[in-house]
Amino acid sequence: MKEIILDGADAGRRIDQALAARLAPDLSRGRIQALLRAGAVTIDNAIVAEPKSKLPASGTVRIVLPDAEDPLPRPQAIPLDILFEDDDIIVIDKPVGLVVHPGAGVPDGTLVNALIHHCGDSLSGIGGVKRPGIVHRLDRDTSGVMVVAKTDHAHRSLSAAFAAHGRDGALARAYVALCWGTPDRTLGVIDAPLGRSSSDRTRRAVVPASRPGARHAVTHFTVERQFGRRENGTATAALVECRLETGRTHQIRVHMAHIGHPLIGDATYGAAHATKANKLPEHARNAVEAFARQALHARHLAFHHPRTNERLSFTTEPPADMATLIDALDACENTANIS
Repeated sequence: MKEIILDGADAGRRIDQALAARLAPDLSRGRIQALLRAGAVTIDNAIVAEPKSKLPASGTVRIVLPDAEDPLPRPQAIPLDILFEDDDIIVIDKPVGLVVHPGAGVPDGTLVNALIHHCGDSLSGIGGVKRPGIVHRLDRDTSGVMVVAKTDHAHRSLSAAFAAHGRDGALARAYVALCWGTPDRTLGVIDAPLGRSSSDRTRRAVVPASRPGARHAVTHFTVERQFGRRENGTATAALVECRLETGRTHQIRVHMAHIGHPLIGDATYGAAHATKANKLPEHARNAVEAFARQALHARHLAFHHPRTNERLSFTTEPPADMATLIDALDACENTANIS
């Protein structure tokens, strides 16, 4: 903890500026602003959270510094559902809720922590110390097949395959999603650039291709099943397979919302459609309301082994929560397989 007795010299000055001047070079202004917003700064025991706040003429400023974090991920005994493993790669079925690598607000308890425990020193440095072995990611609440590299050669080879996104035939990825409504075509392509949302930079949005930072994004979809079909050809919900031609952050979730069919349970991109559950029979409505994530599962992954060039293919079924939701929707009247 740092303590400063105010003597009037900085009275009326912004607290972030004054503290940065007094505490340089130990604490930068940006670091002080972060500490303020985290509630770690008090004046006479009252929390000051706004960096623009003005300092009084007198009082005692206390800054509580959090314990230093280990800059490197540490091994943790987190169970892994391993589909395949050899000296070069490890393929897992990632469960819902598991973050891939440490980041802001998630210092541990991640897939990387589990991999370091499982693989030992063999992962050290491959792809960077913070994300060892990671060549692609799934969202925290997206389940399904992932491959991780265990050698530098495997990392380079798999990274190249994922960078090509299957355009050269070396990689195939397919997801299965439950969406609200049903697309007006059984087969379709969503070709819409993605970028950061102008209203919330943690979200992605479809943006003009000319916007700085816009990324080319293409998703191919196939409607596999419709739930609650109506005479006019629409339906309450649908099971859709999505195949990626590009791999942008939140791509499937944003693209499906863009065409008016957001994923069931997606609080970020589909919250406005949540009331559609009211149109379902009670058992299906209850299942939707109990489903606390986006209904998305990475069902299939195929690639060439980075050393042997053998074609490897892995397919897993959706986990129990999503399977239960599918069964509940399947019990709705006028449900039909499409593909």
